[in-house]
Amino acid sequence: MTKIKLLIGSTLAVALVVLGVGQSKLQEPSIAQSDDVMAPHFLVDPLWPKPLPNHWITGNTIGVDVDDRDHIFTVHRNTENMFGGRTEIGLAMGVAECCTPAPPILEYDLEGNLINAWGGPPEDGSYVWPESNHGIEVAPNGDVWIGGNGGPDSHVLVFTRDGEYIRTIGNIGEPVDSNSTTHFGRVAEIAIDPSAGEAYFADGYTHKRVAVVDVATGAFKRYWGAYGTTTIDDDADVTYTPGEPGPRQFRGPVHCAEPSNDGLVYVCDRGADRVQIFRPDGTYVSEHIYNPATLAQGSTWDIAFSPDEDQEFIYLADGQNFKVSIIDRESMEVLYTFGDGGRQPGLFYAPHSIATDSEGNIYTTETYEGKRVQKFLYQGMRPVTVRDRAPTWPADEL
Repeated sequence: MTKIKLLIGSTLAVALVVLGVGQSKLQEPSIAQSDDVMAPHFLVDPLWPKPLPNHWITGNTIGVDVDDRDHIFTVHRNTENMFGGRTEIGLAMGVAECCTPAPPILEYDLEGNLINAWGGPPEDGSYVWPESNHGIEVAPNGDVWIGGNGGPDSHVLVFTRDGEYIRTIGNIGEPVDSNSTTHFGRVAEIAIDPSAGEAYFADGYTHKRVAVVDVATGAFKRYWGAYGTTTIDDDADVTYTPGEPGPRQFRGPVHCAEPSNDGLVYVCDRGADRVQIFRPDGTYVSEHIYNPATLAQGSTWDIAFSPDEDQEFIYLADGQNFKVSIIDRESMEVLYTFGDGGRQPGLFYAPHSIATDSEGNIYTTETYEGKRVQKFLYQGMRPVTVRDRAPTWPADEL
């Protein structure tokens, strides 16, 4: 009987490894060893945001940012092919009372009220709307920057907060060239450093780099690739094999490039499960791997900083593993994670983008069939008692 039990236990252990359970730190325990570790904790707000008017619904929700008024901006894909045909958008297709895609840019207040909605291809052809929306950033002056990861999307658009067109940055419909100073490669995300007046592009889905432009003019300033290289080979082998050194160039998509308050830039190389840290001039600092057994679309989708001046914590959206990691920024170690796969509030279908407001709340978006934005309410600093997939429902905190 003892031998049988041992055999069953060994078989189960092997099966769990094969299924990728506990990939982070090779079967990291789900229960913390002590309560000495303190970290911010969160509960999902299941009633945020409030229902949209006009029978509007959202498609793949592909970006989120918070402005200095704590208004939350999201961008989603509202083209017909993002929805379930006549069943889901019957109103738009003239066959039913409901529903129709909302405008791609939606602005909410802290309570979840819709404040504004705009965007989409202009009737006068004054600019080219992205074929596939991707990423949103609200500048300190309120301007809204958006990228795109469709085939011809080698540019970035800038609007006022109310949707008035300002400029296009980058030539449109250009071929892949990670060393270009005139166009981009399906930009995934944009982040602005207000002190330097610079915008960082996670560039992107076809280019393998970070690109930096002037916020006031859009003028190209500099770029770099993995480990700070300034000469990028678009045809280089970027194969990623768990347990082996990562590729010398970004595997991509280069999915975030976030400047911190203390002069560092954090870059998500999604397909290689890593975050690389640089100085603003592109000098390489360090590399950190998360959930290294993750294949398919990778584990490092987007990051946001906690709103304290020191930005003590990083929140990492992991779209392939359906969770958010709470990371100590000084050590870059994961303190705990929350989330799991599912449709209910607090669960995820591919958490894609992440942002924080001044109160410390977290906002996540979901692409694919998730098609939503969620709010996680900051509960203050608490001891870490559950290391992996901590609950975010109030009932679980009792």
